[in-house]
Amino acid sequence: MITDPKIAILLSTYNGTKYLEEQLDSILNQTYSNYVIVARDDGSYDDTIQLLNKYAKKFTDKFHLLERDSLNRGASDSFSYLIEYVLENKQSLGLESAYMMFCDQDDIWSLEKIHKQIDEMLKVEKQQTGTKPIPVLIHSNLRVVSEEKSLIAESFVHYQGLEIERNRFTNLVISNVVTGCTVFINEALARKAVPVSKEAIMHDWWLSLVASAFGKLVFIDAPLVSYRQHDTNAIGAKEFVKSTPVGRSFWQKTLGCKSNAHLSEVARQAADFRNRFGQELTTHDNIGLQISSCMGAKVGILQRIFYRIARRF
Repeated sequence: MITDPKIAILLSTYNGTKYLEEQLDSILNQTYSNYVIVARDDGSYDDTIQLLNKYAKKFTDKFHLLERDSLNRGASDSFSYLIEYVLENKQSLGLESAYMMFCDQDDIWSLEKIHKQIDEMLKVEKQQTGTKPIPVLIHSNLRVVSEEKSLIAESFVHYQGLEIERNRFTNLVISNVVTGCTVFINEALARKAVPVSKEAIMHDWWLSLVASAFGKLVFIDAPLVSYRQHDTNAIGAKEFVKSTPVGRSFWQKTLGCKSNAHLSEVARQAADFRNRFGQELTTHDNIGLQISSCMGAKVGILQRIFYRIARRF
């Protein structure tokens, strides 16, 4: 087994001039150097392209820029496109195996991020017993920082209130615990997961479902990324506040007739996952997907009943 495989770092940019340079520098300063940054711009109208070109010209062996198409695909579809691009161009990119890391334009990587995730990936793959590689996804904790890099929270997981231990497939169907900018996947997962469903809420959620259903999902409880919190985050970190059962908002949410848009999205994602992979899944997992699909009910109270059932399944 190769101990220092070349990896592709997938970067999708969109109007990222303000923070991109610092992110690129944090990658170029990594203790692990066998990588290529495969970058696609998602229709920027600032100086992002010029900045990427400047870095690509200076570090010719570290950058591979996709030809600009001016399309704005959105984060999920853009990363799906990048995954497929790497698989199709694996040889020309110099990859023996298509290992891929995802990179957001506004974060900062810890110096040993790649090294630690590579070590974990190789350890997991070495433990495999079969001859066919299994899909593997490695993800990590993050620290939350302000726009000026002041520490907000040492643990993104605790700050968000993520129940990281609820990582079985049926748990992940209704609640994602994987943060995309920490994700590292192997080729087996990439080939199994793409194209990412148009119904996927985000690419990282779809990949975590595939990994948990057919392979392994591994969490490194160390902050390998500084997650920069600012006004233009695609999703953003929000401090978790536990609901109080006696609070009026709790009962409004539980008994309200209005449907919840997020639960409807989860339902569509679950239904599409079952359509794609149902014949390969266990009966238990199929039932879990079917229950979650019922959260598409138009009546809020029915939605939440199916959510409660799915959460306990």
